[in-house]
Amino acid sequence: MWFVAIGVVLLVLNLAGIGPVGAWTWKEHWWIMLLPFGLAIVWWVWADWSGMTQRKAMQKIDDKREARRQKSLDALGLQSPKKGKR
Repeated sequence: MWFVAIGVVLLVLNLAGIGPVGAWTWKEHWWIMLLPFGLAIVWWVWADWSGMTQRKAMQKIDDKREARRQKSLDALGLQSPKKGKR
């Protein structure tokens, strides 16, 4: 996501003519302005291929399940092993 944001910022700066990026021409610096989008594609392909995306999704589901379980235990008045009385 950061690569896409950087690419958009570069394009906006170039189109608005702000700073040194505004002086770049597409004929000479097209690869610099499009590089972040290419890196974003490579990152997403790698994340899907390596299973990182699926692991993050499964972790999010597990965290929600644990929070729901903890909320139910608290509603029943049962103490969880983590919150023992002293």
